[in-house]
Amino acid sequence: MNRFAKFSWTVLGWTVLVILWGAVVRATGSGAGCGSHWPSCNGAIIPTAERIQTVIEFTHRMMSGGAMILVLVLLIWGLRNYPKGSHQRIGFVGAAIFIIIEALLGAGLVLFKLVEENSSIFRAVAVSLHLLNTFILLAFLALNAWWASGGKRVTLKNRGGLPLMFAIGLAGIAIVGMSGAITALGDTLFPSTSLTQTLAEQSAPGAHFLVRLRIYHPIIAVLAGVYALYLVRYLFDQVKSRTGKQLGLLLGTLIVIQAAAGIANVLLLAPVWMQLVHLLLADLIWISYILLAGDTFSLEDQIEAI
Repeated sequence: MNRFAKFSWTVLGWTVLVILWGAVVRATGSGAGCGSHWPSCNGAIIPTAERIQTVIEFTHRMMSGGAMILVLVLLIWGLRNYPKGSHQRIGFVGAAIFIIIEALLGAGLVLFKLVEENSSIFRAVAVSLHLLNTFILLAFLALNAWWASGGKRVTLKNRGGLPLMFAIGLAGIAIVGMSGAITALGDTLFPSTSLTQTLAEQSAPGAHFLVRLRIYHPIIAVLAGVYALYLVRYLFDQVKSRTGKQLGLLLGTLIVIQAAAGIANVLLLAPVWMQLVHLLLADLIWISYILLAGDTFSLEDQIEAI
């Protein structure tokens, strides 16, 4: 890999770390650690760390700012290296657009006070949209790194039903992620002391909607996971490239591990460290899915259309 490719993978890795730290902010109730101020923190550029919540939130802002700078460098470097019309530009230009949207969504959560103990439907919608935008950002960063490392331009022409199959699979993973973000929010705001209590609360007539929605995430996850495994199994017989087979095996393995992690998360009553593991696996599954799509629809691939 050349220097641009190595830098591209570094930016992708750093962005995943920022996402994980964002989950720490939510899980520890530190979203208002800087008050309702943005981009300043409690009205200061460098705040006084009087509370651990301030440290956690300010760290996240610094990491997010670092990601913004890295993507900006990626954009400038890419524009200098790749001419107009190059498919490579889709990756770093798209990443630049969606990291700006990511920052605005994060700012909105703070400015509209959709943090800490806020359990409104507006916050649930906001966190799900935030997750969706995060996935789109990761998709552009992953494709950028993939193309910079030698991946060929993709095409959907003459691919039969494969584009639709991938679209369904990616939409499924995105919906799983969005429902998972809402479920994680419910686990933070309405923690349970036992599995029995969790089941009882979900069926209670006056239960909060965040509690009632918990049951839907594992159902959606199972459906999306089974479909993804089916797609991987189908592609394994069709893909001719070694890389495609490896990506398929990686995706399938991650889905199985994620299923086990999801069960553990429920049984352990969603401790913060387990939520981070669950989120990391979700991000890796999404990135693997995107890379598998990139390899499958590469111009050099000769998968028979269905």
